[in-house]
Amino acid sequence: LQKIFQKSLFTMSSYDLRLKDLDQVLESEVIDLSKLREFCFNGIPDVKGYRSLCWRLLLNYLPCDRNKWDEQLDHHRKLYQQWLDEILVTPGSFDNEECDHPLSEDPNSKWNTFFKDNQALTQIDKDVRRLHPELSFFQQATDYPLSNVVYSCGTKRLNRRVGMHFLNSANVVRKGLGIVKITPKAEQTSTSEFKPLEEGSEAHWEVVERILFVYCKLNPGQGYVQGMNEIIGPIYYCFATDPIIKMKEHAEADCFFVFTNLMSEIRDFFIKTLDETDTGIVNMMRKVTERLKENDPVVQSYLVKNEIYPQYYSFRWLTLLLSQEFSLPEVLRIWDSLFSDSQRFSFLIDICCAMIVLIRDQILAGDFSTIVKLLQNYPNVETRVILNKAAELSVKNRE
Repeated sequence: LQKIFQKSLFTMSSYDLRLKDLDQVLESEVIDLSKLREFCFNGIPDVKGYRSLCWRLLLNYLPCDRNKWDEQLDHHRKLYQQWLDEILVTPGSFDNEECDHPLSEDPNSKWNTFFKDNQALTQIDKDVRRLHPELSFFQQATDYPLSNVVYSCGTKRLNRRVGMHFLNSANVVRKGLGIVKITPKAEQTSTSEFKPLEEGSEAHWEVVERILFVYCKLNPGQGYVQGMNEIIGPIYYCFATDPIIKMKEHAEADCFFVFTNLMSEIRDFFIKTLDETDTGIVNMMRKVTERLKENDPVVQSYLVKNEIYPQYYSFRWLTLLLSQEFSLPEVLRIWDSLFSDSQRFSFLIDICCAMIVLIRDQILAGDFSTIVKLLQNYPNVETRVILNKAAELSVKNRE
C-alpha cells in the first residue's frame, strides 16, 4: 500500500500511460476486479466518466462480465421506474375512493400509510435541502427531470407533501452516544434557494429526496436515518455529473442501487440496537482506539487522560465515511480508496487513526475543549498525506 500511495507527481506522458492502463482493465471482456481495485485504490482519474463506472463496479452494481452490462442496467432501471410508479401515488387517486378517506381508522388505509410516510419524509426533506450548501449543484436543475412528477401540477412532488420549512443552518448528527457535533453550514442568502423549481423542472436535491424516500419505503425495517443524505450525496453527484450522457441520464436509478448496495455494508452503523455487535458502530470506534494505541500510545493515553471519548469525533467519521470532514472533491478521492480496498472498512479505521497521528503535536498541546474542537473541525491536511499515512499504518498492522 505504501508503494501504491507514493507521491503522484505525474508527467503528462506518465498520466496518459496511467489512463491507458485503466482503459485496458475496463475494456477487458471480463474485468479483473483485483486489478481494478489496485488501480482505483490510488485514485480514479476525474475524466471520461471513469469514477462513475468504477464505482458501479466496485460496489457490485455492474458485473465483471461486460457482456451482461446492458441487460443488468436495463433490468434495474425498469425496476426502479416500476417502484416509482407504485410508491409515488397521490391519495384521492385510488380505486374505491369512497372506502378510503383521510379520517379512516383502518390500519390498511392508504391515507393512513400516506400520513405515516410523511413523518419520515419531513426529515428527509429537511436533510436534502441543506446537502452541501457550499455548492450550488444541488440547487441547480437536473437535465433529466422525472416527467410524470414535474408535470403533475405538484401533486407528486414529495416536498409539497411536507410543505415549506425554514431550515436551521446547522447540521446535527447524533445517535444517543453523546455529543457528536453541530456543524455550522454556509449561510444561505435567501430561503428561496430551498424552494422547488417551477413546473417542468426539478432540482438535484429533489431527485435525492425521491431516491431516499423510495429506499425508506422499500426498507421499512430500517427506514430513513439522519446521515444517509450525507452518504448518498457524493454518489449522486458523481453519477449526475458523468460526462457520458447515456450514464448521466440514468443517474437517479443507478444511484439508488449503488446506494442500496453500500448501505447493505454499513447499515449496522445506523441501527442503534446493533451498536454493541461486532459490526456495530461502538465496535468500530473501539477498533479506532485500539489502532491508535498500537501506533501512538502517547496520544491515546493523552486522549484518555483528558476524557476525550471516541463518540466525540470518530462516531461521525465512521458513520458518514468521513463525508463531513473534507470537501466533496476530497471525499470522492477518499472513497476511491475505501471502495477499492478488499478490506474496505479496515482501511477506514487506518484513515481515522492516521488523521489523529498527523495532528499529534496539536493534540498533545491542547486541553479538553481545544482537542474536541480540533477533532470535530479537522484542520487542513492534504488528503494525499492522510492516505499515505493510512497506507503506512495498514502495512504495519498487517505485518
